[in-house]
Amino acid sequence: QVSLVESGGGLVSAGGSLRISCAASGRTLSALAVGWFRQAPGKEREFVASINRSGGTTYYAGSVKGRFTISRNNAKNTVDLQIGSLKLEDTAVYYCAAGTLFGSSRYEQTAYNYWGQGTQVTVSS
Repeated sequence: QVSLVESGGGLVSAGGSLRISCAASGRTLSALAVGWFRQAPGKEREFVASINRSGGTTYYAGSVKGRFTISRNNAKNTVDLQIGSLKLEDTAVYYCAAGTLFGSSRYEQTAYNYWGQGTQVTVSS
């Protein structure tokens, strides 16, 4: 029902910044919470950040709080993740996801039923 496409990934030096985006089609995102997850090679996918339907409340993993900012523009059907003060351990494929959160925590993958293909963020030392 919802197609999500991430973009904006790339190679950035440690300490630098990057902004990645998630564009939705097929359905408005206004009725759904949106989250960002990331997965490094050989590791499991982990929660990064989420935002509620109106965009008034945000949530962050402890490892990124203060460095990352999630935002949404429901009129444009997009969600962005501003990534700052990049560290080597931030290297991963970043995925956006959308869902109603019924019966699940927004920190869990099971709360989201629509997923994008991911965009690669690589941090160099």
